[in-house]
Amino acid sequence: MLPLLLASSSPYRRTLLERLQLPFTWQSPSIDESRREDESAIDLVRRLAEEKARALTDQHPAHLIIGSDQVAVLADGRILGKPHDLPRAQAQLRAASGSSVTFLTGLALLNSVSGRCQVDCIPFSVHFRPLDDTQILRYLQREQPFDCAGSFKSEGLGISLFSRTEGDDSTSLIGLPLIRLVDMLQAEGIEIP
Repeated sequence: MLPLLLASSSPYRRTLLERLQLPFTWQSPSIDESRREDESAIDLVRRLAEEKARALTDQHPAHLIIGSDQVAVLADGRILGKPHDLPRAQAQLRAASGSSVTFLTGLALLNSVSGRCQVDCIPFSVHFRPLDDTQILRYLQREQPFDCAGSFKSEGLGISLFSRTEGDDSTSLIGLPLIRLVDMLQAEGIEIP
C-alpha cells in the first residue's frame, strides 16, 4: 500500500481522516487559491482540490495524496469564504439567516506513482433558522469559527443554528467527504475497514 498523505493544514480534515483508522501524514500545500474569471464554484473546488494534491507530488513521489477544498454558496449564488474576523462572520450569518447555504467540497485522490487522479465535488446543504443579531453575536463569541467557511462549526454549537440539513455525506460539511473518499481509496486497492 502506498503511504497516505493529506494535502492540508486543516485540523478538522485531519480529525476526520483519523476516523478511517489508516496511517497518514499531512503537509500544507502552497497554491494560489484565487478564483478564476467566470469559474463556477463547483469548478473552483474541484480544481483547487486537485492542485493541492499535485502540489506535493515532487516531495512525495510514491504516495496517495488527498486534496480537498470547500466553499459555501448562499441561495443567491454568492460564495462565502472564511470570515477571518467578527464583522465578516456576523455579515455571513446575517446573510444565511432563514435561508440555505450549500457547501461544495472538492475532493481529489492522486496516485503519485501512476498519475491517476480521481476528482469529485460533494454538495451538502444547510438550512438556517431565522437568526437575530443577538443570537449571531452570542454564537460567534462562544465558538469563534473565524477559520470556517460560512462562519460556523457544525460539529460544535453551530448545529443549533440549523433547521435542517440535506446531503449524502455530512462529513463533507466539515471539509473532507469520507464516504466518497472511501470509494476513491478502494479504487486504489486500499481495504477499509
